[in-house]
Amino acid sequence: MWRRSLGMFLGLSIVVMWPFSAGAESRLALVIGNSAYKTVTVLPNPANDAQAMSDMLRAAGFDVVSAPDLSQADMRRAIRDFAANVALRGPDTVALVYYAGHGVQVEGENYLVPVDARIDREADVAIEAVRLADIMAALASTPSRTRIVILDACRNNPFSSINRTTGRGLAIVDAPNGSIVSYATAPGTEALDGAGNNSPFTAALVEVAKEPNLPIEQALKRIRLHVHKTTEGRQTPWESSSLTADFAFFGAPDSKVASGAGTVPKTIGAAANMGKPAGFWRKELQGRSPQEAFDVVILEDEVDAYEEFLSLHAASALVPRVRGLLERRREMMTWFTVVNVNTVLAYDAFLERYPNSDLAPTARKMRDRARLRAQSANLTRGIPGIGNTPPPAAIPASLPAGPATCSCPVPSRKAEPTPPPRRPGPPPRGSRPPVIEEEEIIIRRPPPRVVGPGSSITIVGPTRRPPPITRHPPTGPQSCKPGMRCWQFR
Repeated sequence: MWRRSLGMFLGLSIVVMWPFSAGAESRLALVIGNSAYKTVTVLPNPANDAQAMSDMLRAAGFDVVSAPDLSQADMRRAIRDFAANVALRGPDTVALVYYAGHGVQVEGENYLVPVDARIDREADVAIEAVRLADIMAALASTPSRTRIVILDACRNNPFSSINRTTGRGLAIVDAPNGSIVSYATAPGTEALDGAGNNSPFTAALVEVAKEPNLPIEQALKRIRLHVHKTTEGRQTPWESSSLTADFAFFGAPDSKVASGAGTVPKTIGAAANMGKPAGFWRKELQGRSPQEAFDVVILEDEVDAYEEFLSLHAASALVPRVRGLLERRREMMTWFTVVNVNTVLAYDAFLERYPNSDLAPTARKMRDRARLRAQSANLTRGIPGIGNTPPPAAIPASLPAGPATCSCPVPSRKAEPTPPPRRPGPPPRGSRPPVIEEEEIIIRRPPPRVVGPGSSITIVGPTRRPPPITRHPPTGPQSCKPGMRCWQFR
């Protein structure tokens, strides 16, 4: 018995301690391919794409966890277990998540759709699907060297009930520090599932990534140009990168490796990730043929490059493609900003600029929600513990010099309690009684009675007792009615 326990202990020690061996880069990948959807049409290629990616990643030195056709519960469990495994591997781990299947955007958030999702309304998406932000947060919470997320998830939205209220494709996201997120197509556009065994994006990915010493940023640029040409402009991959370490699928990344393809010059890639001075793209594109300049701007996928191409080659047949990419990119960048600002004025500005956008229904709904939120804030403003009190007056950074300026600290004083209100004393003699309006008098008792000259009654009225006065009443009877003060006549 003790031998069996010792053997289990040693085996567990080897499993736990091996990943922490110094000097070796650990590579771990989770590959998800969702094809067998239960409520919508089956996607034929994600299973094939996941298999092709698994084979390529194993050849690149990754320990691959294959997870085909996941339900929502299985998908969340797979992400959780993968993040825990990355944490065990240590801070020198390269963590990669690949997903092929359906994906949708709702209110600026991207969701990956499990095979058992039942989506009849837009509100069902957040309940039935898995947020991309949650996956990124799970990876970011574990110390690792590089985090790579590859999404072949921009296929057409299969849920007809929400097609009119959600935007096309996926939304722009910012990759967390140390991460890179690669999309099969540009923001707000749809990817093709492909007529062959693999999607155009994955087919290009497994082919281009095999080049030795090719940095991942340069590999993704070549993939973008390849897919754009293969699909005749219908699909243009893009990525968001905040990498802090170099990475290549095969071999060590070489910063001198050219990023170009075909006729693209080898000098473009070297400066691609650096800030470009004013006039950079005009200098790079001048003197090139329209096709050469087009390859450069698609490869680099920058707004400034697209604008310069339209300026230099306005008569080219490739202008509609570039203009379409530029306009959609501007729209999605504006949408990204508007969702993050999340105010009525921001949504109004978006709707004024893009009234016919596929994102307009979402913008109107989020604008109405922001308006209700602002109204609620106005109602509760100034209530202690509930609303926001008005901000204090701004304190100037420096006071004007002069005799009135004092740089010494001012001693703080304790707040003194407010004294209770004091009752008014009797007025001086000879003063007239206060004039009391009829609506201010409350008669509690007695019932109305007739008062004649020389009669005497008791005053019944408010708590403030008026001073006695001596005056001659008018001749004849006088009625003491409710709402009037009856004085004592002498």
